[in-house]
Amino acid sequence: MLLQTNVYLLLALVFVFLSISTADVYFRSAWIWASASFFAVSLAYLLNKPAIFRKRANGTIPISIRWLLWPFLWATQLYNAIARRKDKVPAIQEVEPGLFLARRLFPSDIHFLRYHDIGAVLDVTAEFDSLNWTLLGEEIDYLNVPILDHSVPTEAQVERALNWIHTHRKDGRSVIVHCALGRGRSVFMMAAYLLSQHPDKTPVSVLKQIKSIRKSIFLNKKQLHHLTTLHHERKLRVKNSAWLIANPVAGTMQWKESKGQILESLSPYYDITLRTTSESHNGRYWAEKALATKPDLVIACGGDGTVAEVAQVLVNTQVKLGIIPLGTANALSYALCGIGIKINPIDTACMALIEGVESRIDTAKCNDEVMLMLCGVGFEQQMIEKADRSKKNNSGQLAYLQGLSEAVSANQTRTYQLCINDHETIEINTPSLTIANAAPVTTLLAQGKGAPDITDGKMDLTWLSADRAQLLNLLELVGHGLTSRLQDHVYEGVNHTTAARVNLKSNGRIDYVLDGENRSAEQITIEMIPKSLSVMVPRRLEKFRSEMEEKLTSHSS
Repeated sequence: MLLQTNVYLLLALVFVFLSISTADVYFRSAWIWASASFFAVSLAYLLNKPAIFRKRANGTIPISIRWLLWPFLWATQLYNAIARRKDKVPAIQEVEPGLFLARRLFPSDIHFLRYHDIGAVLDVTAEFDSLNWTLLGEEIDYLNVPILDHSVPTEAQVERALNWIHTHRKDGRSVIVHCALGRGRSVFMMAAYLLSQHPDKTPVSVLKQIKSIRKSIFLNKKQLHHLTTLHHERKLRVKNSAWLIANPVAGTMQWKESKGQILESLSPYYDITLRTTSESHNGRYWAEKALATKPDLVIACGGDGTVAEVAQVLVNTQVKLGIIPLGTANALSYALCGIGIKINPIDTACMALIEGVESRIDTAKCNDEVMLMLCGVGFEQQMIEKADRSKKNNSGQLAYLQGLSEAVSANQTRTYQLCINDHETIEINTPSLTIANAAPVTTLLAQGKGAPDITDGKMDLTWLSADRAQLLNLLELVGHGLTSRLQDHVYEGVNHTTAARVNLKSNGRIDYVLDGENRSAEQITIEMIPKSLSVMVPRRLEKFRSEMEEKLTSHSS
């Protein structure tokens, strides 16, 4: 890869020299264009960023990118054409029954695909447009995993490719894996899949098997080392057994209209067992059934209540939880996946399951029930109670705002005895107390210090002073949510602290809300269970969270 970077950077410098040496404005513009094109690609190779080509899911490269990088793409096309003409091995070869290795496909290869009944094509190039299977009238399932030439795929790309290949093979479809010349990137993916099916073999023996059929294959040192490392660390494993537990009445019965889209998106990557909840069989029931089969993933498809039912079974296990939000609030999905869940919930959630990464998050035990998000008394509980199902069906999330408005107008205060981390009990008089493990910005009453961190091993307690106008307190919470204050403080009307264990008492029973569900008890006891649940989240957000944790750790030290 360093060689590619140096070659393209050198060519960029050559074109710079030509532009300086050329007087004609048209030639000078052409040389500058070529220089910029090769320089951009050299940076992509240096940073291992195949996304520079913006290759779409259907295998096409946008016209704007084709124009910007045309000098490089033209040179690549020319080299590929010359190399293909000199290549003595067939364009497509069968490595194992139903598994084919190939160089870049052309319309002339269609007859081969028809003859061998090939139903799936895995394209691991970043720099070439794919065939348009729709226009060609072929029922071919296509997946692009963009990898730069002579480079290595990420672990997420490998896992995605292995799951995809295996799903098609289990359904009886033959699969082609191809790169530009069928020598490097495609060989890596083919070897990775064979090793996932035959873990007792070694990378060297599998490559020898492939080479006995396709003589021209070659993995460079970096590719071979990466393949060997993944094999030794047991990361070449198909992880595509999934249970999908759907609540058919969540939200405004969104499952009925979203079912087709969800299954179409996930089926190429997961072997799905589908179950729907009912009055007799809730999310917990089906999650327990799922856990007995040891799946790789259990997907909760519904509102926060359904997610909580499934999650409580998966806590302290290694089985991953996936979430497809179909409810009204979808607070946990928002906390884990960001604003994309609000804009395009189904696509964002499905892509987190397909391309995302596993993240280990905190949960808590609240009166012997699993708490994912928060427990609230006062305003939070009253808001949920007032936003009943009929109001949510009619008004959506506005029902919560209406409920909060009614609760704030009533402004009922109560005195509680609060014990934090088994220290001395304090007495607070408040109209609102939330104890949050996680809460997005939209969960206003939990924003005493900005959005709580779901991986810090602490609960965030936020309560409002009773002797101040509650509208001012709410405005202050909005400011906290937007600025994410980093110290524990009392800001006139908003109190905040953190804890690993909380006990709350009062005179008489306490009505409270737990992850969107109303409860009542003589007292509330909550204890953190750090890093106790595995969830699937978008890769970019997990990377951002890790970077923020490192910054906060270095700042505190």
